[in-house]
Amino acid sequence: MSSTAVASNVKDAAGVPEISARLADLWRRGADFLGCPVAILGGAMTWVSERNLVAAISNAGGFGVIACGSMTPDLLDAEIKATQALTKRPFGVNLITMHPKLLDLVDVCQANKVSHVVLAGGIPPGEAIKRVKGYGAKLICFAPAAVLAKRFVKQGADAIVIEGHEAGGHVGPVSTAVLAQEILPEVRDVPVFVAGGIGRGEAIVSFLEMGAAGVQMGTLFVCSSESIAHPNFKRAFIRANARDAITTVQLDKRFPVIPVRALANEGTDEFLAKQREVIERFNKGELKQDAAQLEIEHFWAGALRRAVIDGDVERGSLMAGQSVGMVKAEQPVATIIAELVAQAEAALASRRSA
Repeated sequence: MSSTAVASNVKDAAGVPEISARLADLWRRGADFLGCPVAILGGAMTWVSERNLVAAISNAGGFGVIACGSMTPDLLDAEIKATQALTKRPFGVNLITMHPKLLDLVDVCQANKVSHVVLAGGIPPGEAIKRVKGYGAKLICFAPAAVLAKRFVKQGADAIVIEGHEAGGHVGPVSTAVLAQEILPEVRDVPVFVAGGIGRGEAIVSFLEMGAAGVQMGTLFVCSSESIAHPNFKRAFIRANARDAITTVQLDKRFPVIPVRALANEGTDEFLAKQREVIERFNKGELKQDAAQLEIEHFWAGALRRAVIDGDVERGSLMAGQSVGMVKAEQPVATIIAELVAQAEAALASRRSA
């Protein structure tokens, strides 16, 4: 295709959408870093980002990422091997920095020759960085501010993801648009991927033109055909609009709660009730502070599984970004990525003809 052509749903023999020279140039740094033609990382969503979805994203030209979550090293080893059986294209693994066996999980990634490791959920420990870099993997870190992004780069991060408040799951306080303006001009040494509330190709183009190397997207892939999310979970996404995806509330500053963005339901109310119960038990001396904090934090792990796997959309956690309003139907991953590329190409074409 010429640099002014608009991408269609026509794909190559491997199912990857055709990409114009102009779009390829815009996200070349990200695509080269990831080793794929489409610079879109799949957001690592616990229970959702497993072998089937991860392989589908990579096979469609993007970059799938396994959400390790609370997996044991043995479970992660099996998940990586199962994903490798479904795709020959690159994919990564997202590890939570607070995992008690973090270093063992890094060793599992090394044993399976995982090319990209994402350290998320907190400040990456020095030893984990050393081990990831030591076996030759590319290290990706999340940064909520320019100062932390620069710090992580100095420590060895090969790429940064900046994720705005509009994202699903655990979120920070700053919007995607503000983070992009704050960080993209300041961090040039490594590729920076933008995430949070991105649901169309036009938005992808706008961030690429600001200097992003690519984007990360999660919510849009939840309702893909390849996603193992329960049909009830998918229907809840398809029915929802952006205003339904709200963040949780912290009741007591003694027990800091990282806000979780999810679709409002009975589970949202139950989280507030859980906080009240734990705080009351702490005030009575029935719980120590660290145990109370842990009990609050563990609420969402079980609630998410109930929704994603068991289909309990009333009391489970429906973690979703504000882009959920743009999820209209269940579609194959390849179709979702092809539509995003077509939208991006159309946006670029309209700029050129204006």
